[in-house]
Amino acid sequence: MPELPLAEDRPSYAGWRMVAAAFVGVMVSFAAMVPFTFSLFLVPLQGAFGWKREAISQAFAIAALTVAACSPMIGTLLDRLPPRRILLPSIVVFACAMASLSLLGGHIAQFYGTYMVLGIVGNGTAQLAYSRAVLTWFERRRGLALAIVLTGSGTGSIVLPMLAQHMISQHGWRAAYVALGAVALLGLPLTALLVRNRPDAPKEVSTATVAVKIGEVLRTRVFWLIAIPVMLSALSLNGAIAHLAALLIGRSVTPASAALALSMLGVSGIVGRLMTGHLLDRMFAPLVSLGVLLIAAMGIVTLAYATTAAAGIFGAFMMGFGSGSEADVVPYLIAKYFGRARFSTLYGLSWTAYAVGGATGPVLMGHAFDKAGTYLTSSVLLLAVPLFAAAALQLLLPSYPVAVAGRDTNLALEDELQTIQI
Repeated sequence: MPELPLAEDRPSYAGWRMVAAAFVGVMVSFAAMVPFTFSLFLVPLQGAFGWKREAISQAFAIAALTVAACSPMIGTLLDRLPPRRILLPSIVVFACAMASLSLLGGHIAQFYGTYMVLGIVGNGTAQLAYSRAVLTWFERRRGLALAIVLTGSGTGSIVLPMLAQHMISQHGWRAAYVALGAVALLGLPLTALLVRNRPDAPKEVSTATVAVKIGEVLRTRVFWLIAIPVMLSALSLNGAIAHLAALLIGRSVTPASAALALSMLGVSGIVGRLMTGHLLDRMFAPLVSLGVLLIAAMGIVTLAYATTAAAGIFGAFMMGFGSGSEADVVPYLIAKYFGRARFSTLYGLSWTAYAVGGATGPVLMGHAFDKAGTYLTSSVLLLAVPLFAAAALQLLLPSYPVAVAGRDTNLALEDELQTIQI
């Protein structure tokens, strides 16, 4: 539809209402709730049941690995079904599972089982599920639209840790889990009313008229140059974020300041995502990614030496800026290199890579803590190494596939797939 790019500039454009609904849904989703509140429960759960930090962290790993296993399936379903058929039941199950953590007993298997359920439906509540619908509505403002949706996660990561810490302090950790479960339902009504694919999107919005074969994509160098940095950055950032509050409290920072540091991840994530969304529509995306990954790495270096609330908050700011921005870049790169016909499936596969890294980092940090009895500076510094490697890999990504005059964009994409095979 030729007028679509111009229509996107109007505030009245229907796609922006859908973006607003997706923003709210992502704000209270798995992506905002589980990673950014997990560390607040480490000390209370250890005190209540005597579980070791590594053992508690394994629940995070279970959720992440379950996300890894389920994301490609969720992505495939999103490419075939209306998004609400995936989103609505996922939100309900996720909310109930979060609230059920208030009923934990002394058997850690119950804790692990609940986090497995959270992982199964997790990406059915998060940006993976919403991004497919958003992309069908936008062409010229794609980067900005994705950035706004993903700032929902940043907003949630500001509000949810503060809510959880308040509930823990005033009413106990069980009440905090109930509150988080209730909050998870906030995205349900707007998602039901507004989230849907653009009706004429398959022919008139998509960059490709013929679906790219997944097997062909997996044989390309480009896909792995996207997926491997995702895994490396998730290892570093999830390892740091999952232990952030406990690390700062162990260095004599107050619980309130530790919760503020977690919220700062969200503040900087919003700033980073909006700046990145603006830059993605104007610059070569791998160069944008290179910059934000280096900022995130320096945030972890800062955290390694943090002994005050101010240093911890500043380190969290840089980590949040980088992690939020990188979340913008990945779906943008997938759409640019491989089109949108199989976008959700490929995005799901990138989430698998993310989840593998995300499962590893927190467990490694938990093991390092249990072995040393504290969070050593050297252990935290090691978390920055994968981020530096991920940044370097951005320099290997080629130019985007470009259609030549008189040829379908998908034909150009097929030619490009032939030239970027591993």
